[in-house]
Amino acid sequence: MPIRRSNETSRPAADADGRHDGRATRPRAAEGDADDRLPRRRVAAVRQHPRAARFLPAGPGRSRVCRRPECQNLIPLAEGQYDRLPALAADLVHREVAVIVAQNNTAALAAQGATSTVPIVCTVGGDPIQMGLVASFNRPGGNITGVVIQTAELMGKRLEFLHELLPTATVVAVLVNPTNPSAMASETSNLQDAARALGLELRILQASTPNEIEAAFETLVGYRAAGLVVSADTFFTNRRSQITALAADHAVPAIYVVRFFPAAGGLMSYGPDYADSYRQMGLYTGKILNGASPADLPVQQMVKVELVINFNTAKALGLTVPPSILARADEVIE
Repeated sequence: MPIRRSNETSRPAADADGRHDGRATRPRAAEGDADDRLPRRRVAAVRQHPRAARFLPAGPGRSRVCRRPECQNLIPLAEGQYDRLPALAADLVHREVAVIVAQNNTAALAAQGATSTVPIVCTVGGDPIQMGLVASFNRPGGNITGVVIQTAELMGKRLEFLHELLPTATVVAVLVNPTNPSAMASETSNLQDAARALGLELRILQASTPNEIEAAFETLVGYRAAGLVVSADTFFTNRRSQITALAADHAVPAIYVVRFFPAAGGLMSYGPDYADSYRQMGLYTGKILNGASPADLPVQQMVKVELVINFNTAKALGLTVPPSILARADEVIE
């Protein structure tokens, strides 16, 4: 596969909304008063990641996905605070929204707990059958459908890439969010298995606030960890400017889940192409608004993954990226 090269590191780091850090403003649809002025039938998103809105049917630019008037209204919620999700989902049901879009496992379960009738389109990492969200992939059977992204299974591969880059390392760390216990358990388990296979000692760092992220990096230095794996968590994605800056300050090579991190100055990422999953969510949302039942829309499995490397960051860390890694890179940021 040809390597796609880009030059993004000269740009100011952007937040999850695509705006430069420090300038983000919440859309008016998220303010309490504005919600009451929206049409009765509308799309609502119980989501953690603001960038997901780019691929959902909201606004005239999304007309190829959904042309209905209610697609003009998207209500962004939660913003990384998992404990808010159940109450927010219940509030959306009370407002009689047409469709609820849930961006991750916790949001999907919160939406499911709030309604068994309002259609829900979700993205989840893991098996939606085991989570009790759907009856089967081909025939979901209830009010929920969406997209599955296997994030936990990729944790071991991230560690392999980090080990290939740091062949003499003996201790590595993983950063997880304890307020997202289901994801933390599955990802940590996969990573521990991979660490044992590679003969590495794995140290687990936990953080759920900006101050705890700072403290985690101080602890990482005390552990003399040669590298860091950052788990798939929306809170971390929203704090990517802080995390990549701390990794640079402490000279810690780190691998992340999504390309937002290397685009913000992080070393490398290996994970799903979330843009594809968000587009699929938008398509399903449009179909439901046009009369389709989520029970009849098969759960889609996203299999596309991408490896992104920030070459400038590698040089700043004094690292030589092996040709074996460069040959597998989908994008090299220079």
